[in-house]
Amino acid sequence: MESARKASQDFSVNTLAKALFIVNRHAKTATDSKFLYSLKHAAIQKMLEEGKAKKIGLHFSRNPRYSQQQLDVLISCGNYYFHIPPTKDDIQNLENLGHLDDHVRNPKTVFPLKEAKRVLQLYTGLKQPKQTNRSHRKPRYQKPVFKRLGE
Repeated sequence: MESARKASQDFSVNTLAKALFIVNRHAKTATDSKFLYSLKHAAIQKMLEEGKAKKIGLHFSRNPRYSQQQLDVLISCGNYYFHIPPTKDDIQNLENLGHLDDHVRNPKTVFPLKEAKRVLQLYTGLKQPKQTNRSHRKPRYQKPVFKRLGE
């Protein structure tokens, strides 16, 4: 069933780019963004391998860690642009484009997060780890039972 579903799935550049955009946008504000970012990174890597995305160059990071200069790789995918951390090869081989251009924006996109995650999970084969909600919740209040002494 899964393979039939995958074969019928639309993995066009446009669909994948929209799904990536939505997952990336939600990852920036999610409480647990680790899975969303790993899904984004895996999808971009696969798209680069298949020729559906292209590395454009290096940008200075807008939010460098530990106040040191940091570079990001600019990826073009359809009408969308994304950033991923660079490898040593990227730093040596890609052109430095300087600072991010504030006039270049991704198109406005309406796509449900649940659908975007499903598309990228089918495309990459990544599975979301099971969440343990019990560890994050407070135990339910239990009314104390008082017994009389002597009974």
